[in-house]
Amino acid sequence: MVISARNQFKGKIVSIQLGIVNAMVEIDIGAGNIVTATVSIGSVKDLKLEVGKEAYAIVKATSVMIGIE
Repeated sequence: MVISARNQFKGKIVSIQLGIVNAMVEIDIGAGNIVTATVSIGSVKDLKLEVGKEAYAIVKATSVMIGIE
């Protein structure tokens, strides 16, 4: 897989919560870190996503927000 996004995190899918149109997919990228992505149900089916399968969380953003309490 060759893509332009530099922020690529390999991990294992630990949860898929199906909604009506979209799904929430959680990927454990190690060290206690979970990345959650919202993807279409069609993408879940096309990519054959399932719990336990290795996958990449790929982040491409034009801005990053930081907040404090």
